[in-house]
Amino acid sequence: MIGHLSLGVRDLARASAFYENALAPLGAVRVWAREGAIGFGLPGRQDFLALFQREDACAAGSGFHLAFDAPHRAAVDAFHKAALSSGGQDAGAPGLRPHYSETYYAAFVLDPDGYKLEAVHQ
Repeated sequence: MIGHLSLGVRDLARASAFYENALAPLGAVRVWAREGAIGFGLPGRQDFLALFQREDACAAGSGFHLAFDAPHRAAVDAFHKAALSSGGQDAGAPGLRPHYSETYYAAFVLDPDGYKLEAVHQ
């Protein structure tokens, strides 16, 4: 089981704004902050994602992506819209992915640092 995932970002303020907006439809919020780092999780819980300011940060290469559970399909749609309006790039519009399963509904984006993110409801 994974406790949390840490990502290096080049611009923490930009990343903070992006993740606050993109993760809000999924119920996640900033749960802690300190100089050079922030953590996101569900309200009143531990972080599942930590972001650290790193001048040399670079996104993981092909084959890596981070998937967030969405409580319903509308949350997947809202995640995608919020991510794009906050500086993310489209990497797969919301929709069914029947090659995964008949109920796999997901959207993909790239964050401002190039990390591939997914919101999925199954």
